[in-house]
Amino acid sequence: MPLVTAPQGPPPGKGQLVLVRHGETEWSRDGRHTGTTDLPLLPAGEAVARAAGQALAGRHFVAEFVSPLTRALRTAELIGLKNLEIDEDLREWDYGGYEGKSTPQIRDEVGYDWEIFSHGVVPGETPGETVEDVAARASHVLNRVMPLLERGDVILVAHGHLLRILAAVYLRQEPRFAAQLMLDAGAVCALDHHHDVPGILSWNTTHLPSA
Repeated sequence: MPLVTAPQGPPPGKGQLVLVRHGETEWSRDGRHTGTTDLPLLPAGEAVARAAGQALAGRHFVAEFVSPLTRALRTAELIGLKNLEIDEDLREWDYGGYEGKSTPQIRDEVGYDWEIFSHGVVPGETPGETVEDVAARASHVLNRVMPLLERGDVILVAHGHLLRILAAVYLRQEPRFAAQLMLDAGAVCALDHHHDVPGILSWNTTHLPSA
């Protein structure tokens, strides 16, 4: 099991870490686990991505990072980001043998009240990842981002489970704390700090407080 090293809180700078989950896809609409499968946005997903762009209008970001998957890249494009850097560590959780399946389908298969943060995934066409694996990737992202926050706001455009786990690591919580953080398709969040203690400024919304 990999060691998850949480960054030592936000630096004493002024920047906020803005998180955006990609817009709706066919599988996210249907509640199917979408990790490595590269699906496009639905029209409704494109609309909510544009709405996220309106929520972020006028904000300047010193750095913009995005998952390499199409749904995240298209969301970032519709938001209006122009200086994107692809970060492989922002990929969604690899669900292994549960890729494309909904939670009710998985529960029918396994015969108990399966929950991903408690029970994890099984290998399939891909090996799958543990929650600690995903948290380790999130920690790598945060270690790159923290120095940039000294200069201003940073935005990450990625996926639901990945961003929830990243937020848990940022908050210095156990990765499974992410199970308590709901995050809708196209939602915008802002993480900040107060007296060097990391916290949530805004979560799962389309309206952010002023920078």
